[in-house]
Order: sequence, then structure tokens, then C-alpha cells
Amino acid sequence: MSAEDPEPRPLLVVDGANVVGSVPDGWWRDRRGAAERLRDRLAAAGGPVDGPYPGPYEIVLVVEGRARGVASVPGVRVEEAPGSGDDLIAELARAARGRPCLVVTADRELRRRVEETGARCAGPRSLPPAPGRTATEE
Repeated sequence: MSAEDPEPRPLLVVDGANVVGSVPDGWWRDRRGAAERLRDRLAAAGGPVDGPYPGPYEIVLVVEGRARGVASVPGVRVEEAPGSGDDLIAELARAARGRPCLVVTADRELRRRVEETGARCAGPRSLPPAPGRTATEE
């Protein structure tokens, strides 16, 4: 990178299944719809409430299982995990290669894996709450 190249935007990788599953709001009845609501929340917020890196972030939402089929929108790229969402998230963190990377998940094993790559982690409550909810309800 030369002196005139802009700093790369920090990468925000969101564990869709883990974040959606952290709020008992009936997400299990419509996993794809819950992932779409999370995607839209991320697009509107642009990142965590109080993240370790200044925004704007490049946001990647990782979905798996019955949440597949969620389309990307401006501001949020949706990646479908062909198998384990955790494996794809760990690969995205590894591919960041020194670029600031924040992974949002509460999964302890996944946190360990991505922190080994140099990424930082935050829990689901670091994201802005869904409309009509407070951070303590999430």
C-alpha cells in the first residue's frame, strides 16, 4: 500500500445464526426472515454501536442452513456457508490478512479460532437492537 492509497475499511463479519439465535423472538419459525431482518438492521446501522474500529465497515453477514437464500443489499454482503458457517467465518477472518477485522458472535470456539487470525470479537449485543427492542432485551 502506498502513502496515497486509502486505508482499507475494517471488515465486520457477522455470525448470522448465532446473532439471530441470541434473541428468543420466534426466529426458529422463519430463519430466513430473521436473517433478512438482521441484514436490514446491519445495513441501516453500518456496524456495531461501539466498535473497536472507526467505520464505515465492510459488512459480511454469514448465513447457513434454512437461512440460505438471503440476498445482499447495499452495505451488506451476504455469504452462504456451503457447510459450517463457523468455517466460512474463520476463513473470512484469515483472509483479512492484517486488515482490521471484527467478528460478531457469542460462540466461544469460533471466537478462539478467529482471534488466532488476529481478528477481534464482539458479542451480539454490540450490534444496534432491533426496532422496538432495547439492548437489554437482545
